[in-house]
Amino acid sequence: MSEAKSYKEALERIESIVSTIENDQPGVDELTKLVQEATDLILACKEKLSNAETNLSATLEKLI
Repeated sequence: MSEAKSYKEALERIESIVSTIENDQPGVDELTKLVQEATDLILACKEKLSNAETNLSATLEKLI
C-alpha cells in the first residue's frame, strides 16, 4: 500500500476494485494496475490481521 490505510479503508478499496473489474471491463493496462493495487492491499490486510492476532494473543496471555 502506498499510503497507510485502515483495514476498513483497504477492504473498501478492494471491493471497489473488484466492482470496477466486474462491471467496467477495463483494458489490459488498467486491469494490470488494478490487480497490482488489490494485491498490495490484500497483503497489507493480511499483515494487519496477523499483527492484530499477535497483539491480542499477547494481551490475553497476560490475563492467564
